[in-house]
Amino acid sequence: MEPEGQPPKEPGAAELAAAYAARAGLHRHADGRIDVLRSAGGVRGVLESILPGLVFLVAFTAVRDLVLSAVLSLAVAAVFVVVRLFTRTSLTQAFAGIVGIAVSAALALFTGKAENFYVSGFLTNAAYILALAISVFVKWPLMGVVFGFLRNEGVHWRGDAQRARQYRLGTWIMVAVLGLRLVVEVPLYLMGDAGLVALGAMRLLLGVPLYALGIWLAWLVTRPAAPSPEAAGD
Repeated sequence: MEPEGQPPKEPGAAELAAAYAARAGLHRHADGRIDVLRSAGGVRGVLESILPGLVFLVAFTAVRDLVLSAVLSLAVAAVFVVVRLFTRTSLTQAFAGIVGIAVSAALALFTGKAENFYVSGFLTNAAYILALAISVFVKWPLMGVVFGFLRNEGVHWRGDAQRARQYRLGTWIMVAVLGLRLVVEVPLYLMGDAGLVALGAMRLLLGVPLYALGIWLAWLVTRPAAPSPEAAGD
C-alpha cells in the first residue's frame, strides 16, 4: 500500500532516478542554496575544464604548430590526473577530461585542422540537449530528477502539477544554455582558421561560467513555494 497522499511509485523508476542524481555531481549548501562552485568540480575542477583548451589555443596561436599544441594540451590534462593520483582524490573528472582532450586532439591531428579540436564538444553538447529535451517529453525532466533528490523530494514532485511544471522550466533553461553555445560557436567553427581564436575564447567563456549560471537559474526557478504563515503555524 502507498502512503495516503503520495503518488504511486513506478517500479524501478525512482531507483534509476536516485542513481542518476547521485552521479550528477551537484551539491547544495546547508542553508539550501545551490553550491555552484562545488557543482562545477571546485576550483580544481574548473581548472581541469579550462586549462587544457586554453593551452591548446594559446600554443597554436603563438607557434601555429598543431602537433605541439595538441601534445601540450594533453600534457596539462595528464598533470591533473597525476595530481589526483597523488592526492588520492576522485579521478573521474580528470580522466573524463583527458579522454575528451585526447579525442579532440586526435580529430585536429587527423584532419590537419585546428578548429576540429572543438568538434567533439559540439557533439557532446548536442547529445545533452537531446537527452534533456527527451526527458521533458517523457515527463521525467532531468533537472527534477537531480534537484528533487538534492531537496529530499525524491520523485514525489511528479505528482504535483506545479512542481513538475517548475522542473520542466528548469530543464528547458539548461537546454537554452547548451543551445546558446552551439548558436555562438558553430558559425565561428565554420569560418575555419579565421574564426579559431574567437571560437577558442567563446568555448572558454561559454563553458564552466555559462554552465554555472544555468544551474543557478534553474535552481532558482524550481524553488518550492514558501509555506503560508498559517501552514507554518500548523
